[in-house]
Amino acid sequence: MVATAVGFILHEMWRVLPAERFALSLLLALLGSALAWLMKRFLGWSWASALIIVWAAALALYAGPLQVLAACGLGLGALSVGLWLTPAALPMRAAIAAIVGLMVIAGLSGWAVTLPIHRGWLWWIVLLASIAAQRHALLDAGREALHGWRDAIATSPRAAAGCVMLLGLASTACWLPPLQMDDLTYHLGLPTQWLLHARYAPAPEYQVWSYAPWAGDVLHGIASVLSRREAHGAVNALWLLLAAGAIRSIATSLRASATECWASLALFASLPPLVWLAAGMQTELAGTAVTLALAAVIVADAPGRLWAGAVLLAGLFALKLAHGMAAMPLLVYAAWRHRTELPWKRLAPAFVVFAMLASSSYAQSWFTTGNPLLPLFNDTFRSPFFPSEQFSDRRWHAGIGPDLLWRMTFDTDRYVEGWDGGLGFALIALVGMWCLRLLRPGHRALMLAATATLLLPLLPMQYARYAFPGIALCMVLLPIGGESGLGKRTLSWLVIAICLLNLAYQANASWLHHSAALKRTIRSPFDDTGVLQAYLPERLLLRRLPAGDTGAVLAVDPARGFVAELTGRGRTVSLHDPSLAQSARDADRDAGGGAWVALLARERIGWLLVNAETASPALRAGLGRIGATRTDSVDRIELWRMPASSSADTGP
Repeated sequence: MVATAVGFILHEMWRVLPAERFALSLLLALLGSALAWLMKRFLGWSWASALIIVWAAALALYAGPLQVLAACGLGLGALSVGLWLTPAALPMRAAIAAIVGLMVIAGLSGWAVTLPIHRGWLWWIVLLASIAAQRHALLDAGREALHGWRDAIATSPRAAAGCVMLLGLASTACWLPPLQMDDLTYHLGLPTQWLLHARYAPAPEYQVWSYAPWAGDVLHGIASVLSRREAHGAVNALWLLLAAGAIRSIATSLRASATECWASLALFASLPPLVWLAAGMQTELAGTAVTLALAAVIVADAPGRLWAGAVLLAGLFALKLAHGMAAMPLLVYAAWRHRTELPWKRLAPAFVVFAMLASSSYAQSWFTTGNPLLPLFNDTFRSPFFPSEQFSDRRWHAGIGPDLLWRMTFDTDRYVEGWDGGLGFALIALVGMWCLRLLRPGHRALMLAATATLLLPLLPMQYARYAFPGIALCMVLLPIGGESGLGKRTLSWLVIAICLLNLAYQANASWLHHSAALKRTIRSPFDDTGVLQAYLPERLLLRRLPAGDTGAVLAVDPARGFVAELTGRGRTVSLHDPSLAQSARDADRDAGGGAWVALLARERIGWLLVNAETASPALRAGLGRIGATRTDSVDRIELWRMPASSSADTGP
């Protein structure tokens, strides 16, 4: 804590404090507490239970009631599947089983993403049939979870309420519509295609990430077809809930005290990147929940863990290669911890389960493109859909050194698209707790494995988002055993101080929360027009395309290739389409615009999204020569229509 204070002063962190956004968080906390007090006063509920109802109602209001219903259906269906594979003696079994079930559903569905079968009614039949078949087991799991919750809050009601409040504040990110670049350029593609066509049509010639691991997008797609609309916010709220259950399972298995259990959950819930990840469709939120569930399975004294462990490890690879590789230290720790009881005869079948659930995207990418990891490692596989070079983002090569965690804490913008303090302060503030863990022989190996899980994703590229599952796991483990070393009161105040500091800098995790996006969303719970007009006018313009028109749409600003929702019609000149990006750069060198005319004709473009601030003179000249017409504009983004003679419709 002394080091944290020194760093805070040396780096003048008060200069980057997002005071207005912090004030909004405090106001939301106050309003939530007031509503919860009414239920506590007149219904006799506990603070924690009342706060859960408040935040759940807010989620339904802003993320959408149908989306929340779809996420509940998906979660219950996953639980009905996961109960078959999850040991009965596992603490917080329902949460772990639901995560296992989600990975089974995503892994198996990955083999069928391109088949025209993903209709809402069919998915409802499948999930409800599974729920009906397991109804008795589900009721037992529900009763067990309810009793466990009552016992937990009875021991520490104020700590429970504080943790629910922190998770609720994190869940406000789930209220936002998709606004992040990765979602708008890639992740929305699969759910939108399922919504419109009941199948996914990968097109690596236009989107090099078409075959990237898609387990996370599959689950978003299922929730979308169940609700018949985008449902990423509700799915992310489900991941937050399940991650909290996995944290409780880990703490219980490690015999943590009540104070230590709640401290682990509070530290996790206060991590600033949580609001960034819960606002989008990137894999790190799901990867965090699955990593925590895998750790829970490993540390529990529960025979029969092999199948659940195999599914969870497969799920990490199905979500992202980096998540699976980062979990290898946990696998090594599991082999060492359970070395005298390894089920050798069942390892081969478990590996078959792992391969079946983990490999759908990799196998189909290899068969179609020649590179199972496209666009990664294309210097080895040499797929024609990407230059024969190793993919790398040059922004995130700040280097590895003994002061890495210090720099990530106080010089955060070198490691992620955020502001200083955007990763929170626990990595430095809890270094002393880390040393205490290493001094205890029974905890040393697990702590080292968790530390390696944090550091491994940072070795090839120092991009902090990839390390978040490891950061979350370390936050869960560090307080356990701290009560005996520091005392209950000291540990409590230490965690409270860190959580308040993290909450103050929560908005520095990303531009989404550094902006007024949440305030605009709160003001218009049933209409996202105001948010989109301020931050994403392209989506408004795309909604105004004539019904039935199937012409290809080209986004000509490389930094704003937001066309993923166009279900195959979208084209972009960003690095997601390297060949078209190079053609656009070449066309910009022809001041007369002739090269742009040829490019638009060759690509059969019907519509263009043009950024008035960045459009090149060559592009403007080409649009004039070809006779294109500006049909609409929002802010600085313009929608242009090509003359009918110069383009042809393209099917979805």
